[in-house]
Amino acid sequence: MAGATLVISSKNYSSWSLRGFLLSRIAGLAFEEKVVDPDDPVNRKELLMQSSSIRVPTLMHDDVVVWDTLAIAEYLNEMFPNAAMLPADRVARARCRSISGEMHSGFSALREALPMNLRLFRPGFAVWSAVQADIDRITEIWRECLTTWKGPWLFGATPTIADAMYAPVVTRFRSYDITVDRVSDRYCEQIMAWPEMKEWFAAAQKEPEQIDELDIEF
Repeated sequence: MAGATLVISSKNYSSWSLRGFLLSRIAGLAFEEKVVDPDDPVNRKELLMQSSSIRVPTLMHDDVVVWDTLAIAEYLNEMFPNAAMLPADRVARARCRSISGEMHSGFSALREALPMNLRLFRPGFAVWSAVQADIDRITEIWRECLTTWKGPWLFGATPTIADAMYAPVVTRFRSYDITVDRVSDRYCEQIMAWPEMKEWFAAAQKEPEQIDELDIEF
């Protein structure tokens, strides 16, 4: 076996890279990281959401190359069935896939107005109505899952694909000082206390690169 390599971009700015990292850790996959230069034109377009296709992260595992975060999630779930990346219960599993897909394809207003930036903190940041609608829908999803499956993760006692998909949103809420309900706030605390999140966050603080377009001042 050739082993595994996860191709990522900036740990400070790339929400998709963070998802790929968390998914690989949930699976229990041993992998090496390969970091793509944020100044690479293709990578920069992806970070600035100017690309029609997102190809980072990419997972190279033995003779397989897979990109797109949901494709990586499904591949890892197939390869590591004992990792419980999806809930065992059929109803919960369907909900997990649905809300993960909703995050993957939706919430464009939030993505554009609140780009991920782990070194950023904007107290009192004002959000416009479309962004607030995205925030309200996300916290509705969290409350429904946490109430139904009793937490502390969205589907019970251990993290799943859905937690990896929503973890970058938690960093956005923290960076832009977004106020959420008590249940959602506890979930945010759970995500931020995740050892894998702490590891990623610490590494992001050490990155020398800065992308001016994503270090917003308004």
